[in-house]
Amino acid sequence: MIIAKIPKNCSLNNAPSQGTIGGVDLHQLLALALDPCRILEARGIAPDPWQRGLLLSNDRQILLNCSRQSGKSTVVSVLALHTALFTAEALVLLVSPSLRQSTEIFRKMIDAYKALGRPLPARQQTQLRLELANGSRVVCLPGREGTIRSFGGVHLLVLDEAARIPDDLYRSVRPMLAVSQGRLIALSTPFGQRGWFWQEWQSEGPWKKIRIPWQDCPRITPQFIAEETRALGLPWVQQEYECLFTALEGLVYPDFEKALVDDWPEINGRLVGGIDFGWRNPFAAVWGVLDRDDVLWIAGERYLSETPLHEHAAALKKLGEVTWYADPSGRTEIEELRASGLVVRRGDNDIRAGIAAVTARLRTGRLKVRRDACPKLLMEARLYRYPSASERALSGENPVDEHNHALGALRYLLSRLDAHFLARMRKKKPLPEEHAPDKNSASEHLWTRLS
Repeated sequence: MIIAKIPKNCSLNNAPSQGTIGGVDLHQLLALALDPCRILEARGIAPDPWQRGLLLSNDRQILLNCSRQSGKSTVVSVLALHTALFTAEALVLLVSPSLRQSTEIFRKMIDAYKALGRPLPARQQTQLRLELANGSRVVCLPGREGTIRSFGGVHLLVLDEAARIPDDLYRSVRPMLAVSQGRLIALSTPFGQRGWFWQEWQSEGPWKKIRIPWQDCPRITPQFIAEETRALGLPWVQQEYECLFTALEGLVYPDFEKALVDDWPEINGRLVGGIDFGWRNPFAAVWGVLDRDDVLWIAGERYLSETPLHEHAAALKKLGEVTWYADPSGRTEIEELRASGLVVRRGDNDIRAGIAAVTARLRTGRLKVRRDACPKLLMEARLYRYPSASERALSGENPVDEHNHALGALRYLLSRLDAHFLARMRKKKPLPEEHAPDKNSASEHLWTRLS
C-alpha cells in the first residue's frame, strides 16, 4: 500500500528535517501503511494470529464467523481506519441491523484514530461520520434499504451482525461495489440455518471464510464457557461461542417444569408484571414478586380473548401497585392503560434475547411459578417449540408463534428486569433511565389481592 494523498495544507518544501510533513511523522505513516497491525498495537492491543492474518490479507470478500467477544469488531474497525487513511477519497460504509450497532464499530475506529494521534486531520467528525483531509469518508448507517441505496463507489463495505441483516438489504448493497471493485466484509455470530449469511457460508462462492470459535480467543476461559453452558444450555453456546449454525428443534423451555412450585413461602419484594396484547389471540398478563435475592415468583395470570381493554385495566388495577412491562408494539394500548392509572413501561420484543433471559432464570433457579395459579402459562411452556426442518424452510428459525402469549408477557417482563443481562448478551449500552427497571418499595403479597 502507499500513502495515496498528502493533505493540501502540507508542503514538502517546508517539511522539517526530522521527516515530518505538517507535523505528521512519515516513518509512522509508512509503517502503518505496510502493517495495519500497528494500529491495534497503538491501542495497546496485541493482535491474535487470526487478526494479524486478516489485517494483512487482500481478499476482496470475507465472511467472519466469530465467537462473541473474540475481537471481530475491533479488527474490522482497524481495517476501516486503514482504508480511510491510505486510500485517497475512499468511501467506507459501516452497516448493521440498527444504527446503535453501526456506531459501535465506528466508535472503536475513532478510538484507534485518536490513539494514533490523528495522523491525518479531520475535515469533519460527528458521531456517525468521519471525513479526513485526503477526502476519505467513513459513514455508519442502520440496516434499512431506503437509507443506503443512494451510495455508490464504495471502497470498503462492512456488514456487522450480518446474520441478522435481511436478504433484501444484502442484495441491495452488493451493487455498491460494482464499479469500485471494493471489499466486502461480513462479520457475525450465527443465527440459525437461514438467511444469506448462512447460505453464503455453505456456498462455493468466492469468499474467504474465517471461523473463530472461543477456543481461538485467549481471553475466553473454559470456566466461563462452562458457566454459560450451565446457565443458557449447550445449543446457545454452540451457536454463540462455537460458531455453529445450530438448527434448534423441540421445546424452547424443556426445563420449565423445574420452576413450578406448590408450596408458596412468604415473600417480600416489589410487584412486577408483563403484558402481551391481543384480541382474537388472547390478551395475556402474568405478575408476581421480585424478591431481594433476585428470584422472580410468578403468582398469577390473566388470559382472555375478545375482551375490551378497559375490562383488563380494571382487573389489573385490583392487583395493586404493580409495574407492568408490555409489548412495545402496542403503543395505543400502553397509553390507554396508563390513562386508567396503571404504571406501564415498554418491554423489549427481541425474541432471541428474551428466550435467553428466560432460559437463564430457569437454569439458575431464579424463576418460580405457582402451579395452581398459572395454568395457561404452563400449558404454553409445554407446547412452545422450535420449527421442524420443513417449517424452517418456510418461516425461518424463530419458535412457532402459536403458543406465545403468556410466555410473551413473561418475556416482556424479563426484558426489563434482566436488562443488564440482555445488554451483555448483545454488547448493548445500558438502557436509558426511562426504560430501566424501577425501584419500587416492597408491597404486600400479590396473591392475596387476586380478584
